[in-house]
Formats: sequence, structure tokens, C-alpha cells
Amino acid sequence: MNRIRVLLADDNQPVLARVAELLAVDFEVVGAVADGVALLEAVAALQPDICVVDLCMPVMNGIEATRKLREVQPDLPVIILTAHDDEPSIRCARSAGACGYVVKARILMDLAPAIREVLAGRDFVSPAVG
Repeated sequence: MNRIRVLLADDNQPVLARVAELLAVDFEVVGAVADGVALLEAVAALQPDICVVDLCMPVMNGIEATRKLREVQPDLPVIILTAHDDEPSIRCARSAGACGYVVKARILMDLAPAIREVLAGRDFVSPAVG
């Protein structure tokens, strides 16, 4: 059985490393990048099944990167990963095309289930903010 291929984008290197470590148990982490421009390049090269993208990154933030991904690969699901747990941020992520929204404080509980839910065609928002 092929493992789900996940591409990560976060400018916080310790968070990126921890998320990659957590996901490697159940998923294949095909890459990890630090900004939205690198994300777009990596998507083209690595062909992931799903992207987990930090909301706030340098060069190109997660919202703009999600919008651009929707233009070039409209079927590629994106989950926003962020410290922001407010309704306006969730609305902004959804309007950009994100299918999931996970608060960093809930990574351990929510990220793997969010990936599975989104790939099953359902939206996911961390319960703490939904």
C-alpha cells in the first residue's frame, strides 16, 4: 500500500522538524520548505498528495501560497497549520482554498486526523477553534 505523500511548509525550523517526525510514523514526508515560493517549486517537483502549510511565512505567506496552488493544482488539498486560532484567520484560509485548519497547539491531536479527513473529501478545523 502506498503511503500518503505530505509536503510541509513552515519557516520555524524546530516546528518543521517536529511535524516531519510526527507525520513520518503514518505518512511519507516528501519535503519540507520554509516559504511559499519554495512550496510552489517543491509541489511541482515532488508531486505530494497533500500540503501542510504555515499561515505566516516569509517571502510568500501560507494564504497567498494556497491561492497560487489552487491556480496550478486545484485538486491538491492544503491544510493550514498556524498558531492563530481566530475566526477571521479561518475564513481567510478557507477563502484561499484550504480544506483544513490545524492550530499548532493541537498538532499532536489534530494533524494526522486532519490529513485523513481532508483526503477523504471532508473539511477539518481544529475543535479548539471550530
